[in-house]
Amino acid sequence: MDVTCNYREASSATSDNNAPPHSGAAPDPLRALLAALPANLRSEPRPAVVIGELIALIQHGRVPLVFHPNQSDHAALRAATVVDLQRADIGRRVVLVFDEARASCPIIVGVLREHDSEGWPSTPPVGLVEMDAGGTRMIVSAKHELILRCGKASIELRHDGRIEIKGDDIVTEATGANRIRGGSVEMN
Repeated sequence: MDVTCNYREASSATSDNNAPPHSGAAPDPLRALLAALPANLRSEPRPAVVIGELIALIQHGRVPLVFHPNQSDHAALRAATVVDLQRADIGRRVVLVFDEARASCPIIVGVLREHDSEGWPSTPPVGLVEMDAGGTRMIVSAKHELILRCGKASIELRHDGRIEIKGDDIVTEATGANRIRGGSVEMN
């Protein structure tokens, strides 16, 4: 069963909630809608929050697929999300709510942090770029080696402290002192 969850549709009910029920020949439209619902939707209240599992991310990571215990079949369901999901979240438990209480229209509102998992990182993971709010400082981190390359020129930073600067022509220029210091300095 393919159910489309349209999050932009608004309710089409325009009648006053305080109006008396219809009498006479015209049937109450709300009663007709309720009668058309499957019995399990009319009789069983839906939980407000359900714990499910993130099964996959499709369409280049933009669409999450989830499974939850209240769905009618065992196929993964497309879900909307309010949190940023990553590949590392696949297989983790997620907190779900449902659009208009429909079990076929889950919305991911969070990823559960398990007791045995590591805490949220206090520093950016290695391999990411960090920039302060004003854009005046930028830190690029790598665990083993960081290479900045453009054409034939490169600067390599290694975990053991070695720095290599390579290029056809290397020019250093300073308005103040230009110093070279080291345990030993070799020239040609």
